[in-house]
Parts: sequence; structure tokens; C-alpha cells
Amino acid sequence: MHKKLNFLSKPGMALAIVIVIVLAGSCTVKYSFSGANTGKLRTLNIQRFQNKANLVQPGVSNQLTNSLIDKCKAQTKLNIVNGSADAVFEGDILEYNTKPLTVGGDSRAAMARFTIKVRVKFTNTLEPENSFEQTFTKYKDYEGTQDLSSVESSLVDTIIDLLVEDIFNEAFAKW
Repeated sequence: MHKKLNFLSKPGMALAIVIVIVLAGSCTVKYSFSGANTGKLRTLNIQRFQNKANLVQPGVSNQLTNSLIDKCKAQTKLNIVNGSADAVFEGDILEYNTKPLTVGGDSRAAMARFTIKVRVKFTNTLEPENSFEQTFTKYKDYEGTQDLSSVESSLVDTIIDLLVEDIFNEAFAKW
């Protein structure tokens, strides 16, 4: 006394498969391996960061700008353009300095802190609720006995990588 289920017949099964495929195909969610969600954006303009810090180190502005461009190229499918774009990054380097943290027995700095602070404005013209203006600060500590000029390049590279990661995540990896 088994009743055969008629809707599971071959034509019924084919219809069910077609419906599932159509429904699944109509859903679009953009994911990437980086976790970046660019939404409706297609183009991005990354303007050169202006250096407004008291201590201006040549090249840091270009290094920060180029690092952000490289990150966006590597982890999104956005076209980086110089003119009008769906979204724009712009900003300033506000702080670039080193300060002693602790003083040793000989009244010299035992540890020092190297800091870079940037103000970033991200304008998303297609989804304005994703726009922001925010300050990002990163630092690295180093032995106070080291001459800043001998460690500065390495510190700048590390800090810029950290800043770019935070800026990128704020713009494209909101969970």
C-alpha cells in the first residue's frame, strides 16, 4: 500500500531542478577571498595624501598613496581612475614623529615610539551610507639606543602597511 508520489516523476523532477537553478541564479552576493565587499562600485579614485605633519619626510605621502592603490588593485576588481569615480579616497598625513617612551638609568630613552597618523575621507557616491571620515593612527616601538635613521625606513613600511589595512577594512570589509 505504497502510493507513488507523482510530483517526483521525471518531468516533475526536471521542473523542480529548473526552479532551484533560476532561484539560485537570481540571488547575487559579492564575496572575495579578501573579505572585501565593494557593493555597486565599479571605479575608485585614490587621491594623493597630502603631508601636513610638522615633520615632512619626502616620499611618505607617495608611499601611503601607492600602497593603498596596490591594496585596492590586489583585493578588489575596482578600476582605479584619475577622474570622476564611484568612490574617492582622499586624506592627509597629520602626524609623523618619534617620542621617548621610557628613560633608562643614564637619562637616555630606553624605548621610543614612532607614530604616523592620517585623516582619511572616503566618499561612496553610490552608497553614501558607506562613506566615512576618520583618523587612523599606528605606531611601532623601537630601542631608544637605535638611531632613528637606521630603523626609520623599516618602521615606515610596517606602519603604512598597518594603516592601509585599517583604511581598506573600514571601506570594504564591514561585517
